[in-house]
Amino acid sequence: MKLAKCNNIADLRREAQRRLPTPVFHYLDGGADDELALANNSSAFDHYELLSTQLSDVSSIDTKSTLFGRPIDWPVMISPTGASKLFHASGEPAVVRAAEKFGMVYSLSTLGTTTISAVAAVSDLPKMYQVYIFKDRALTTEFIDLCKESNYAALCLTVDTPVAGNRERDLVHGFSAAPRSRVRQVLSFARYPAWIARVLIRKDLEMLNLTRSAAASQSIGGDVRLYIEEQLERSLTWKDVEWLRERWDGPLVIKGVQTVEDCRKAADAGATAVMLSNHGGRQLESAPAPVDCIADVADALRDRLEIICDGGIRRGNHIVKALALGANACSIGRGYLYGLAAGGQNGVERALHILRSEFERTMALLGCNSVAKLGRSYVRKRR
Repeated sequence: MKLAKCNNIADLRREAQRRLPTPVFHYLDGGADDELALANNSSAFDHYELLSTQLSDVSSIDTKSTLFGRPIDWPVMISPTGASKLFHASGEPAVVRAAEKFGMVYSLSTLGTTTISAVAAVSDLPKMYQVYIFKDRALTTEFIDLCKESNYAALCLTVDTPVAGNRERDLVHGFSAAPRSRVRQVLSFARYPAWIARVLIRKDLEMLNLTRSAAASQSIGGDVRLYIEEQLERSLTWKDVEWLRERWDGPLVIKGVQTVEDCRKAADAGATAVMLSNHGGRQLESAPAPVDCIADVADALRDRLEIICDGGIRRGNHIVKALALGANACSIGRGYLYGLAAGGQNGVERALHILRSEFERTMALLGCNSVAKLGRSYVRKRR
């Protein structure tokens, strides 16, 4: 299917499935356990109704907003997702260039396949770096210093990964970082020789921020994923967020919180924003959908924190609902990754164009001509 014939994110998902090796697609598409949280992330938006106001002047729609103290063209950001070159050779730089065209914030993952400085060199759009507090604090400190040097707008701490979630699709389809050991896995990649060449010969999937780190390079050995699992710290507390706050004086985002109490603790520890997220349904099974967490957090902490809805965005009306409930912005992960897999930068631009067009159309039909005017009067839980 040509990108121009992809009318929605679901079409891009089908095209991504056609283009990717089966294990890679299911790694992108899957969630934890029975994937209840994964499915609910999107379906939860269906439980909200939009209430339109008629005879409103919607001849122009003002989508501009701010995030992390920076102006943005619309209140949507690119969520941090690992190893973009797993899905397309153009990787993170292609996503950065697409995001720049849409006036968005771009987020780079610690597990990215492009370095902090290389991403910074692609564009001067606002960028956020997603980090973990590793057992080796020197590694985390090194990343913070690199972000300062490259003028990143914000730092994001992921807090919902004390251990990896039970992603059974990866076990069923034989996914690992590279097709080297399992016969079944190698056979599943046989139809994609160019992909195998990129991984084994060009080593496109190298997690460069880790492998080129002065703090980590001597300890990684031959298995980066094993090193990461060993570095995940189960004993972290909010005191560790305060430690991070002392080393980073810009906007600080906590990703992976869902309750009012945790968001309050985030603010008390020095965070300026939260990403309401269940890690795309890939960690705790049966965690609530992020959209269902917005209203309570906004009512309690809107004056202390920026609120970002992270998870399940597949339609422009999902963005409108999240903003009306009280979010400052939404972030998208799979939505743009399907586009990346389907066609590189052009595919990402197609995904963003679809969502942006749907968003503006929904705003017009809602009778709301500015994102600044969105509020609870435009949305209600289905009765």
